[in-house]
Amino acid sequence: MERTLSGPPPRLTAPEGTVDTQMHCYLPSYPSAPGALPLPEGETGPEAYRKVMAWLGIARAVVVQGNAHAADNANLCAALAAFGPLARGVAVITPATTDAELERLHHAGVRGARIMHLPGGAVGLRALKEVAAMAHAMGWTLNIQFDGGEIETHEAALAAIPGRWVLDHHGKFFEGAAPGDARIAALLRLIDGGRAHFKLAGCYESSRSGAPDYADVSAVARAVVAHSPERAIWGTNWPHNLIKRSEDYPDDAALMDLLLDWAPSEADRRRILVDTPAALYDF
Repeated sequence: MERTLSGPPPRLTAPEGTVDTQMHCYLPSYPSAPGALPLPEGETGPEAYRKVMAWLGIARAVVVQGNAHAADNANLCAALAAFGPLARGVAVITPATTDAELERLHHAGVRGARIMHLPGGAVGLRALKEVAAMAHAMGWTLNIQFDGGEIETHEAALAAIPGRWVLDHHGKFFEGAAPGDARIAALLRLIDGGRAHFKLAGCYESSRSGAPDYADVSAVARAVVAHSPERAIWGTNWPHNLIKRSEDYPDDAALMDLLLDWAPSEADRRRILVDTPAALYDF
């Protein structure tokens, strides 16, 4: 598996201070956790990602705990130490995580907690209430990922989250969703509640129409940005863990350029790439 780490620059010129809010990083001395998903192949460490940053114009990054390490945040903390002040982390915590451990993670640069209610996730929506309260008490942002087709079922629980939270990966509407339908209406209601945000990352994971424009996911992205540009954030989803063959590896510059369609206003792109993520993750 060979990852493309550089190439022709994107057409979009990243504003100063651009934040990638969705990337994973794997250091070679941290094996996958027992029973967890395997580590992705190829170059997935800090030095490889720094090349991508230089290519795309990324200044800061949010390192999200990968499923391969389950609830063991040691690799995440090591990655944050390697990146230094330009990075923040999103860890996996459980209702049993102690106050001392939360403080240790915060000191290491963690500013978020992850709920992953999909196969391979370490902590699902069953723990939402407890984990949300713990994250809120720390001043962290909660990242939540599930099949967006179930958003109406979970709407009441999501609306009750006490602090800031992000719906990951374009909502992962695996069965499809379009502006104006009930699922997108539920999403916009949650955004209007004042605490929900929407992450523009990994569009290829749920798109049915596919590359190059991912028309189905793009329609929802445009609708969210038009509705509340201050509630959208963006990420590369590097190193694209679900891609298993070099020939299927996405073009990170082309994915970044989709923002020109989703957020035609330069002022809105600055909100998405700089202002909102800096506030959410304490840069």
